Amino acid sequence: MNGSTTPTTHYPEGFAAEVLPHRDVLFATALRLTRQPGDAEDLVQETMVRALGAWDRFQRGSNCRAWLIRILTNSFINNYRRRRRHLRFATEHPEEAVSALYGDSHRIARDPEEQLLSDALGDEVKAALETLGDDYRKVVELADLRGIRYRDIAARLGVPIGTVMSRLFRARRQLERLLADYAASDYGIRRAAAAA
Repeated sequence: MNGSTTPTTHYPEGFAAEVLPHRDVLFATALRLTRQPGDAEDLVQETMVRALGAWDRFQRGSNCRAWLIRILTNSFINNYRRRRRHLRFATEHPEEAVSALYGDSHRIARDPEEQLLSDALGDEVKAALETLGDDYRKVVELADLRGIRYRDIAARLGVPIGTVMSRLFRARRQLERLLADYAASDYGIRRAAAAA
């Protein structure tokens, strides 16, 4: 013995003689389906493995080429559907994809900036903000709580800068009315006009 051994592949009886001559046809078919040589080679490999696993069900004397192409086509369709499902799941439901990977813990953790702002506001102020309509509350949160410039708020909300200024003016007046007693009793703050 010379010490080097060459691995040998043992196929079931008749497999190599029937299947291996169709490898080029399978590759050409796979290349038409996948349009990528590497993917085509993988598909042919998968087809060979599946054919090997199903060899005992192959009827000798029938059309082996058609049988192999059927296996290859079914493998391609299954892989395509699997990739499509995965892509759709990942793009249409990104939150579900994150939940699938990390569980629901990401929903528990809040944005640190939102947490800080929320903790800094008193209950009365939070309640007053909740009474505002969504459009008005957004501009107050962005301008007064986060300090974002009007121009940037307009761009973020997709509205003209004049609309931002108008909503902010109305929201501040509404908050002023709602929080007048709270400001006076807790902080001694009264409007200059009311104090005069």
